[in-house]
Amino acid sequence: MPNKPGPIDPPGSPKWALAGRIVTMDPKSTVIIDGAIWIADAAIAAITKHGDPVPDGFAGVIPLQTGGTVLPGLIELHNHLAYNVLPLWNVPQTYTNRDKWGNTPIYHQLVTAPMKTIGEATELLPALVRYVECKALVGGVTSSQGIALFSAPGVRRYYRGIVRNVEETGDKLLPEAGSRIADVDARDPQAFLAEIEKKTCFLLHLSEGTDDAAHKHFEALALPGNEWAIAPSLAGIHCVALTPGDFRVMAAQGASMVWSPFSNLLLYGQTANVAAAAAAGSPGHPFRIGLGSDWSPSGSKSLFGELKVAHVYSQNNANVFSDEQLVRLATTSGAEILGWDKTVGALEVGKRADLIVVAGQNDAAPLTPLFEGDERTVQLVAINGTRRYGTTALMTADGPGLEKLAVGGEQRVLYLTQATEDPDVAAVSYAEARAKLADALQNVKAMALEQEHQHGPEALAAAPVVRADHPRLALDEFEHTDFTQRPHLTFNGAVTGPVDRPQAAAPPISSLLSPIQLDPLTVADDTDWLDAVGHEMNLPGYMAPGLRALYQA
Repeated sequence: MPNKPGPIDPPGSPKWALAGRIVTMDPKSTVIIDGAIWIADAAIAAITKHGDPVPDGFAGVIPLQTGGTVLPGLIELHNHLAYNVLPLWNVPQTYTNRDKWGNTPIYHQLVTAPMKTIGEATELLPALVRYVECKALVGGVTSSQGIALFSAPGVRRYYRGIVRNVEETGDKLLPEAGSRIADVDARDPQAFLAEIEKKTCFLLHLSEGTDDAAHKHFEALALPGNEWAIAPSLAGIHCVALTPGDFRVMAAQGASMVWSPFSNLLLYGQTANVAAAAAAGSPGHPFRIGLGSDWSPSGSKSLFGELKVAHVYSQNNANVFSDEQLVRLATTSGAEILGWDKTVGALEVGKRADLIVVAGQNDAAPLTPLFEGDERTVQLVAINGTRRYGTTALMTADGPGLEKLAVGGEQRVLYLTQATEDPDVAAVSYAEARAKLADALQNVKAMALEQEHQHGPEALAAAPVVRADHPRLALDEFEHTDFTQRPHLTFNGAVTGPVDRPQAAAPPISSLLSPIQLDPLTVADDTDWLDAVGHEMNLPGYMAPGLRALYQA
C-alpha cells in the first residue's frame, strides 16, 4: 500500500486539559506542584498553576484530575521493534562482539529462524506492527524507530502506525532520521560521510562489543589529515568499545550516542563507558546521550523498563546520572539528537502535546514515580494531543475506535484510530493481533514447513523471497537487503564487517523451530520475566535484585 503524502501525525486534536503535578523537563527544570496543562490542535496551549484563570478559548473545559505526575512522552532512539514478539533470551555465554553471538547456532534457532518465518508471512505483518507498537505505547513511548518492509533489493518503506516513527514523519518540524545506509556507502569513507550529512540525525550501530574487532569499527572512521567520517548527525548506537578518547573525538565532531545498557550487559557483561561519554563534552556543548531498549530478546520490553535498568546501573556506578539526567536521556536529549527539540521533548507552550501520566507524586523527588512500579504505573499516554492509552478515568471508556485490555489485571483503554496509518494495520485490533501472533508462534514450525514447501528450504535458508507483491520485513540483522545499520569502512586494508555467514550450508529453518510463547506486553503480565533476569549469567550481581525492587515498589 503506497504511503499517503503529508504528516503522519496531522496537527489536530480536541481541546482538553489535565491536572496534576507537571514535570516540564524545560531548561529550568520547572515543576508545578499543582497545575494544569491545556491542549488544543495537537499542541500545548497553556500551562497554569492552581488558582490561575482558565486560559482564553478553554471556557467550559474541565481538567481531568490525574492525582499523578505529568511528564513528556518518552522518545526511544533505538529499538528493533519487529523482534519484540520474542521472549528474553537466556544468554549462554559472554560474547565480545555482535558477530560472535549473531553467528551462534542457539541464536539462529531462537531468533533468526522464527523471525525469518514470521517475516516471510506477509499476512501476519499488520498484526506484528499492531502488537509491538502497543508494547511501546503501554510503556509511555511516543516516538521510536520504525518497522521497515522491502519488496525488492534496495526498495523499502516504513509501516505507519500510532507510535511516531523517527525515520518517517512527513513533517518538516520533525526531520526524518536515517537508520540504514546503502551497503556501498557504508564501505566508502567519503560516500559514508556525504550520506550521513544529508540528515539531521543518522542512527547507526557503532562498536558493538568489547574486543579489538568491535573497536576497529570506530577506528575505521578516521580519515587522512586528522579528519573523521563523523558528522554532527551521527548518533552511534551502543558504543561499548569506545574509550574516553574516542568519546572526545565524537564530542568534538558534534556527534552523539544512544545507550542500551540492558542488552549490552546481557550480551557482553559490560556497557558503554557512559561516565566518560558524559564527561566528553565542553561547557555549553554537552555530549548528547539518548536511550534505547534495543529489543526484547536481549533487552527491556520498552523504554519504561530501560529507564529502570539505567537507574540501577547508575546507582551502582558512582551515580553517574541523576534521576533528572536519566529522564532527559529519554526526553529532551532524545529530541535534541533528532533535531526535534523545538517541537517535542519537554512540556512547554507551543510544543506538541506528547505526554505521559504516571501514578503518584513525590514532593522531595518529583521524578521518582516514573521509576517505581511496573507498567500499571502508566496512567495515560498522549501523542500529538490525542489520548492513545490510559486508565478508564483518563480515557473515554466506550466509543468508536476504543478497545479495552487488561494490564496486570487492571483495565486500560486503547485508542488506535488514525486516518493516516496503513489500512492493513488499521484493520487489526490489539486483541486480534495478540491472538494471531500467539497462534503463529505456537505453530511456527508448521508455518516454516509450508513456506519451504512453496519456495524450497534452500531458498529460505540462503536468502529472503522478495517480490513486489510479497513484501517482507527488512530483517537487516541477518539478511542482505542492500542496506546496513552500521558503518563498514576499511581499517588497515580490511573491511570492518559484516562477517559473511555460510547460509547455503544452513539446515532447513523448519528443523530448528519449536513452539514459542509470544512475549507478554508488560512485565506486569509476565510472571517469569524477573526470575529469567535473575538467571542471566552476564548481568552484574546488583542488576536483578535492583530491578525487582523497582518493579515491585
